[in-house]
Amino acid sequence: MDIILTQDVENLGFKDEVVTVKDGYGRNFLIPQGKAKLATDSAKKVLAENLRQRAHKEEKLINDAKKMAEQLQKNELKISAKAGKNGKLFGAITNNHLADELSKRGFEVDRRFITILGGSVKNVGNQIAKMRLHRDVSFELEFEVVGTDA
Repeated sequence: MDIILTQDVENLGFKDEVVTVKDGYGRNFLIPQGKAKLATDSAKKVLAENLRQRAHKEEKLINDAKKMAEQLQKNELKISAKAGKNGKLFGAITNNHLADELSKRGFEVDRRFITILGGSVKNVGNQIAKMRLHRDVSFELEFEVVGTDA
C-alpha cells in the first residue's frame, strides 16, 4: 500500500514522502492516527504541486540564512563575564548567553540551534560555537570570552 506521510514517522520517513507499507500498518495505525493518507493519483498531483511551490520559498530561506551566516562571521563577538584572577569564570557561558548577545546586535537566532563545542564555557579565551540557521545552512562561529573583575 502506498501512502503519503503527513508528518515525520520514526523509522519510516519524513513528512510529504510517498512510502510503501503493509496494508494493516497503513489502514489500522498510520491513517487513523492522522500520520498518513492514501497515495491516490490526485493526492500525488497535489503533493507534487505543493512541493514545487515550497521549493521556491525554501530557496529564498536558504539564501537569507547564508547571508546572515556571512554577516555573523564578519562580526567580532565578545562576551564579558565575571572571572577570577586565574581566568576561571564565576558560572559559565551557555548557548543562552550567545543568543542574547546576538539579539542585542540584531541577529535573531534560536538558542536551540547554537551548540558550544566542548560544552559550556568556564574559562576566558577564544571559543567556537556551531550554529544552524537552516536545515541546510550551518557554520562555526568564533567568539571570545573576556573576564571582568569580580
